Amino acid sequence: MKHSIGVLAACALLAAPVQLVAQQAKPVTGTVEHQRVLPLKGGQNFRDLGGYKTVSGRTVRWGVLYRSGSMHFLTAEDYAYLSKLGIRTVCDFRDTRERGLEPAKWPTGKAPRILFDDYVLDQSGIGLNPANGVPTAAQARASFAKFYPQMLVTFNSQYRRMFGELLAGRVPLAFNCTAGKDRTGIAAALVLTALGVPRPTVIEDYALSNRYFDPTKVVRSKDASATDWSKVPVDVIKAYMAADPMYIEAVFAVMDAHRGGVDGYLRDELGLTAAKRRILVARYTR
Repeated sequence: MKHSIGVLAACALLAAPVQLVAQQAKPVTGTVEHQRVLPLKGGQNFRDLGGYKTVSGRTVRWGVLYRSGSMHFLTAEDYAYLSKLGIRTVCDFRDTRERGLEPAKWPTGKAPRILFDDYVLDQSGIGLNPANGVPTAAQARASFAKFYPQMLVTFNSQYRRMFGELLAGRVPLAFNCTAGKDRTGIAAALVLTALGVPRPTVIEDYALSNRYFDPTKVVRSKDASATDWSKVPVDVIKAYMAADPMYIEAVFAVMDAHRGGVDGYLRDELGLTAAKRRILVARYTR
């Protein structure tokens, strides 16, 4: 059965920003000129992917690749700041209901090209059905670790489209979902991996969502999903809301198991041939 996204209801139950997996939250890298987290009053986990070193000694360029959560709470001043960054393309991974509840409000005539699909996110795989009993935090973590590899398949076409935009040079480009940690976290891991950023660094970037995702910046839903989540203990909600390294490691496990490993996965599942990856590296690292 299809389920509307429950993240809005879940994070609305967390009264204040929390460091969900504190031991994994790394210091922000960047300088005054290059900030990892953008200085946005209404930003939700809006980060620049620049500055990371690759295995070949190159560095991901600042100011061309951005990851974010919902842009609904951005202020007029925030949009003016983003306009100066020259963002040309936004890949919005949210489903139809999420976009309706938290629409982005780009100023008329200044909006980037926004790419999205109309769909209903199927979250049946995460095991939340209070009518059948609420899972423990450990069970929630295990179900989410299984859910992540499913997203590789579910969002394959959207990830392919994102890479198509990057190969076409339609940048600066931002990609986002609601929290900016799950669908977006996988997308960031794929991009950084394709550019040659070592896995430990990719996982560190993923875990930064534990510091910069703000659960108070959500529209409080009043539907059945919100009622279900209201029955869930806070420790279980935190398990779902965390950017737990085991979740993204489950994605890497799928790629490692592919014929040819990560390189084979990027080639076969995302169309990133060696030639296309060389283009990406030349364009987005220095």
